[in-house]
Amino acid sequence: MARVLFHEVTKRFDETTAVDRFTLDVEDGELLVLLGPSGCGKTTVLRTVAGLEEPTSGTVTIGDRVVNDIDPKDRDIAMVFQSYALYPHLTVARNIEFPLRQRGVDKVERERMVTEVATTLDLDGLLSRKPAQLSGGQRQRVALARAIVRSPLVFLMDEPLSNLDAALRVQTRADIVALQSRLKTTTLYVTHDQVEAMTMGHRIAVMNHGVLQQVATPTELYEHPANVFVAGFLGSPGMNLMPGRVASGPDGALLVAVTDGVLYPPASLTAALTPGQEVVAGVRPESMSLTTEAHGDISATVVLVELLGAEAHVIARTGDESHLVVRQSWSAPRPDQGERVSVRVDPGTLHLFATGTGDRVSPPP
Repeated sequence: MARVLFHEVTKRFDETTAVDRFTLDVEDGELLVLLGPSGCGKTTVLRTVAGLEEPTSGTVTIGDRVVNDIDPKDRDIAMVFQSYALYPHLTVARNIEFPLRQRGVDKVERERMVTEVATTLDLDGLLSRKPAQLSGGQRQRVALARAIVRSPLVFLMDEPLSNLDAALRVQTRADIVALQSRLKTTTLYVTHDQVEAMTMGHRIAVMNHGVLQQVATPTELYEHPANVFVAGFLGSPGMNLMPGRVASGPDGALLVAVTDGVLYPPASLTAALTPGQEVVAGVRPESMSLTTEAHGDISATVVLVELLGAEAHVIARTGDESHLVVRQSWSAPRPDQGERVSVRVDPGTLHLFATGTGDRVSPPP
C-alpha cells in the first residue's frame, strides 16, 4: 500500500491547460474518486500517476518516491481501462498472468497466483476462454484480475464501468468496492458518473476545467458543497439554483427574494448577509414540496412530471424561465402539466452562494 501525493501539478498541452496546480493527498489504502464532466482533467491526473503523461510542473509522489522521472513500468501501479485492453488471442488465464510473465515469475507460482485471483473474482470456469467468448462484465473482471494479480502499490481505474449496462454497472461497482475494502490497496478511480462516485468513494475530488473544486466525503459534498458547480453537479437530479437578492422583511428579518417567491435563510447564515447582496439560492429537490396553500414560498408552472417508480420528479418553470425540480414520493398527488403550483421549501435547507465567485456563503466564525 502507498500514499499518493500531488503537489501543484500542472499539465499543459500547447496553449491548453488541462490540469492547473492540482494538489491532493490520497491516503494509504483509500479509494478516492476523481469526479467531473468530460474534459475536466481527471483522466490527465490519472495518467500523470501512471507515467503516461509528464507534468509540466509540480510533483507526483507514490509512497516515499517522487515518480516524475521514473518509467511507468517501475512505478508499481496497475491500471484498469474503460476499453478492458485484453489480448484477444490469449485465454483468460494467459491474460491474467501476462504481467507475471513480464516480471519473470516462474510457472508454478504464476499458476497459483492466477488461480487465487480467478477464484476471488469468480472467473474459475472461464480461464480457458478467450475475450470474444465473454460478456462485458466478464471481460471487466478479467481486466481487474490482471491488475490485482500484480499486487501493486496503487490501482488506477479510468471509467472502467462505462461500457456496461445499467444493471451490470450496479453489480460491478459493488464488487469493486468489496474487493478494494478487502485488499486495502490505494485506488484512484475516475468517473463522470456522480452516482458511481457517491456510492464508491471514501472521498471524492470534484474537478472542473482542470481545477480541483472540493475534496470531501460523499455526505459532506452533498450537504455542504463548496461552490455552485459542486452543488449543481452532485445529486440526481442536481440542486435547484436560483438567482436572488437579500432583503429585509416586514419584521426586519433577512430573506432572499427570488423570481416568483421568497426564501428564508437559516439563522446561522443571517449574520453573513447584508440587504441588497446578490446571491445564488440553492435547494435540493427533496427539500421542496408542493403545497395546497394559496401562497407557498415559490410559484411555478408545471412543465413535466417524470414517473420513476419509487418516486416522481415534478419539473416546473418560474417567471424567469428557470426550471425547478421537486422530488415527490410515489403516493403524493400529481399535478397536471400546465398547472400553476405553490412550492414550499423546508426550513433550514437553503444553501447560499456568492454571485460572481460562486463560493458558498459560510456562517461567520
